[in-house]
Amino acid sequence: MASFEITGGRKLRGDIVPQGAKNEALQVLCAVLLTTEKVRIEHVPDIRDVNKLIDLLKLLGVSVREDHTSLCESGRTFEFQADQVNLDVLGSPDYREQAGTLRGSIMLVGPLLARFGQAVVPQPGGDKIGRRRLDTHFIGMERLGAEVEYKRGAYMVKAKKLKGCYMLLDEASVTGTANIVMASVLAKGTTTIMNAACEPYVYQLCNMLNAMGARISGVGSNLLTIRGVKELHGCTHRLLPDMIEVGSFIGMAAMTQGDITIKNAQVQHLGLIPQVFRRLGIEVWQKGDDLYVPSQEHYEIERFMDGSIMTVADAPWPGFTPDLISIALVVATQAKGSVLIHQKMFESRLFFVDKLIDMGAQIILCDPHRATVIGLDHEHKLRGVRMASPDIRAGVALLIAALSADGKSRIDNIEQIDRGYQCIDERLRRLGADIRRI
Repeated sequence: MASFEITGGRKLRGDIVPQGAKNEALQVLCAVLLTTEKVRIEHVPDIRDVNKLIDLLKLLGVSVREDHTSLCESGRTFEFQADQVNLDVLGSPDYREQAGTLRGSIMLVGPLLARFGQAVVPQPGGDKIGRRRLDTHFIGMERLGAEVEYKRGAYMVKAKKLKGCYMLLDEASVTGTANIVMASVLAKGTTTIMNAACEPYVYQLCNMLNAMGARISGVGSNLLTIRGVKELHGCTHRLLPDMIEVGSFIGMAAMTQGDITIKNAQVQHLGLIPQVFRRLGIEVWQKGDDLYVPSQEHYEIERFMDGSIMTVADAPWPGFTPDLISIALVVATQAKGSVLIHQKMFESRLFFVDKLIDMGAQIILCDPHRATVIGLDHEHKLRGVRMASPDIRAGVALLIAALSADGKSRIDNIEQIDRGYQCIDERLRRLGADIRRI
């Protein structure tokens, strides 16, 4: 296993370009299975989870060609063609092993079911951040006419012909919505999805599917109407910048008292992210499509209008994304003032705070979902320690803490960070960080 060794205390300065959105990539890559024609996807990040999914598509018989003429700062560009899919692979040990290590493999179900009438996916892996149930996905498939069976650690889904219907999702699941939409585009008749997720990832997927010939209306809202078509064709699609990276870079600038410009941030797709960091006292200026975070010696957490302590909580889009709760928490450790961090969705995502407490942070873990942070206002620096990354977002939160700490830190299990952040050590060195991979 690799580790990061970080000597903290350096102010990060310069420009950085966010990678393509990881969560969007995992959806739109699965959608290439819906057509026999070529699909070109641009701004694809070079990260472990995305690369695993591309390998899984190759295993299924999808032709994959990388366009090496694309500019490095624009991300990678791939052409996919799923005209020779081999369904026999679904029963192979290789498929079960590869799909079982990747949370995003669950989104293969919708396209495979829509086009071939069958899909198999093992219980998917991913971050260990608490229960992540899949009921929404499979209830939606059953509503469309599929039969779902779970045995020997895998979900087997079959349908002779999917038929459109009305459904009210029990939760606004992003991946659940994406999966059901992909299953619905080739179904007979009209599918209406109420309480659909509205995240930019779903917005992007629906726009891509419409470019392929689907008939989806209500894109960007929580009420989607999908009129089934007989076939889809190829298209070119470009991924959005990763909003989680954007939020992470805002946090890095604040914690290191640095000066960072986040280029081409697609601000209109960031929702409340800049606003929440501003409420933590961080100056975030918009310059066209860029975000600029100037150097600040101090940043002070706002209070609510009645004088009570601020609460930062995750919420469905356009609320604050759960993936940035860990970043907001670590940023608050060096703010002036106190804040209650409320992680509503996952009950194990705050357990990394014991590492921050070891570094000298003042945090009270109230329960699995809530933590109170008493900011140190940069008067008492965190201290470098050895720790391990428990998941992608907590790992980057610990990395941000280490960048600001006095002394040397070591973060083990950085494969977790590599799952979601492209060449993060190289990119941070260009901003002045003292970080090396060992």
